[in-house]
Amino acid sequence: MSKVLVINPILYTAETNRIPRVDSIKDTMIYTMCLGFLRAGHEVTLIAAEDYRPVRGEKYDFPVLWFRTVWRRLFMPRCFPYMPAIRTYLRDHKEYDIIVTSEVFATWSFTAARVAPEKTVIWHELAAYNHMLHQIPAKVWYRFVAGGLMRRARVAPRSEEAGAFIRRFMPRVEAEPIDHGVDLEKFPVSENGERDACFAVVSQLIPRKRIAHTIEAFDSFVKAGHGAYVLHVIGGGEEEMFLRQLVRRLGLEEKVTFHGKLSHEKLLPLVAASKALLVSTEKDNNMVSIVESIALGTPVVTTSVPYNAAYIRREELGIVEDGWSADALARIVSENDRYVSNCLAYRDRLSNVACAGRFLALVE
Repeated sequence: MSKVLVINPILYTAETNRIPRVDSIKDTMIYTMCLGFLRAGHEVTLIAAEDYRPVRGEKYDFPVLWFRTVWRRLFMPRCFPYMPAIRTYLRDHKEYDIIVTSEVFATWSFTAARVAPEKTVIWHELAAYNHMLHQIPAKVWYRFVAGGLMRRARVAPRSEEAGAFIRRFMPRVEAEPIDHGVDLEKFPVSENGERDACFAVVSQLIPRKRIAHTIEAFDSFVKAGHGAYVLHVIGGGEEEMFLRQLVRRLGLEEKVTFHGKLSHEKLLPLVAASKALLVSTEKDNNMVSIVESIALGTPVVTTSVPYNAAYIRREELGIVEDGWSADALARIVSENDRYVSNCLAYRDRLSNVACAGRFLALVE
């Protein structure tokens, strides 16, 4: 049995410096990842930023330590938090066998790489420079801080693109990416394999997600003779009113349902019953919603933007096509059985337990 420390201060995405407060963190990607270590028979502890602590008390399956962020105007908690107490904690707690941190361009990863480089594995997602302050801090960090002061730490990329990017600066980058894991116990697959005449969108309703494009493509699909189909839009955001008006203008009120933000318990059955998850994003990294959809056996229609697109295309887990249209929806429906079978064959590779095992193998 190993002792694992996971340092992931940012638990969920905040589009502005006003971090939204949530009731629970148990649906977050990193909590699921920690459960993978636990269910693989290891002890795990999670360090997160105090700014992301839920508004109500929760009982967790493993210790969660909340660290205070400082100098918040310079080190904004939503994207680049600084928690100096992590250094003291690492120096005082040498019992961990592996320290998994998130991102190379991060103060906490720098601290771990300096205090315990032989134990540190940086789980890296970004495949481009961070846009903060015209990319200048990121360019300096990758070239001089990461390339000079963090070289002894291992890096596990989350995608092929992330791996290609970070190899330009750091020498110990693993060849095989480790994607976001999912708790397969929470992702049951229908025994009969039957799916409804529907599609699903799981997303923030914000401009870069291009939900309007998805709705317009769905409208063309319906008008091309697929009138039995409906679209589930799951999520909330600033564009919701605009998107509702678009649906009314297209006459799709009976075909498109806005569910708002849903818990996993309510969300998963809708995705599992769908012919495909639809993604039109113009800016994203690895998308957890895509991983979860594949784990349910539900194919994905997506642009090439998400880093998940590489293995979706390679393993034929759906359709990858920039500016996809009603034609892509027709194709995913006509060959749905094949795509679903491919997803079910691939899903075990997305298990959080399997991902945890791959991390531990790096330091054994």
